[in-house]
Amino acid sequence: MHSQNDVMPDMDSLYSPSHIRTTWGGTGSIEDASRAFGFSRAKGYDLVRRGEFPCRVLRIGRSTRVVTASLLRVLESGEPEYSEVHDARRTLA
Repeated sequence: MHSQNDVMPDMDSLYSPSHIRTTWGGTGSIEDASRAFGFSRAKGYDLVRRGEFPCRVLRIGRSTRVVTASLLRVLESGEPEYSEVHDARRTLA
C-alpha cells in the first residue's frame, strides 16, 4: 500500500510556467528546459549546438544555461526566441 509520501510528482506540473516562475532563478539547466519543452536532454544539447534551442541560451565558461524569462515567454507564446548568436549567424549566411 502506498502512502501520500510515495506519490510521484506530476512531471507536467514540475515544468509548467507557474512552477518554473516560482522555483527557478534567473537561469536553468538545458536538461530542465528540454523537459519543459517536451524533448530529451540529448535533443536539447543538439539544438544548442546548432543554435536552434527555442529560447535564449547563455554560455558561461564551460557551462550552458537557459534564460528563465526567455523560456517562460516561449512556453507561454509558442514563438521561439533564439539566442543572439544564432540570429547573427543567420544574417551573415
